[in-house]
Amino acid sequence: MKKILFRLLSLILILLLAWFWIIINPKPAFAQINTINYNNASLENRDFSHADLTGVTFVAAEMRGTNFQGANLTNAILTKGVLLKANLQDANLAGALVDRVTLDGANLKNAIFTEATLTRSRFYDADITGADFTDALIDRYQVSLLCERADGVNSVTGVSTRDSLGCK
Repeated sequence: MKKILFRLLSLILILLLAWFWIIINPKPAFAQINTINYNNASLENRDFSHADLTGVTFVAAEMRGTNFQGANLTNAILTKGVLLKANLQDANLAGALVDRVTLDGANLKNAIFTEATLTRSRFYDADITGADFTDALIDRYQVSLLCERADGVNSVTGVSTRDSLGCK
């Protein structure tokens, strides 16, 4: 009986110590400490060149003429955005969510869109020379339009734009 009581008291003590440790040392387990939110922002002609924008959100942001050249937009969220004539040359958008985005006239030279979601987005007159769309999710109609002008090889991944789009 003493053995059971000793184990029970030991368990209670361990649980109390664990609870006390959690209370005095509160840290969010999965929170992103430096998350930046540009939702509904007016970012026209801003310069984000070579910036680390990993995981940043740009939901419904106005980004006409914005410079993202060489920026790291890995896993960024750019839904419902307007990127008319924006510069995304050499930008890394791997795993990014680019849903319902207007990229008309944008410079996408050598951009990386591997495993990105590009649904319901437009690329009219965008320069896609050397862009890598490997395993990206793109509407079939947009793929057919992109294949009409797909050219070049991405200098980072070594993948041709035509191959990454599955052009015939």
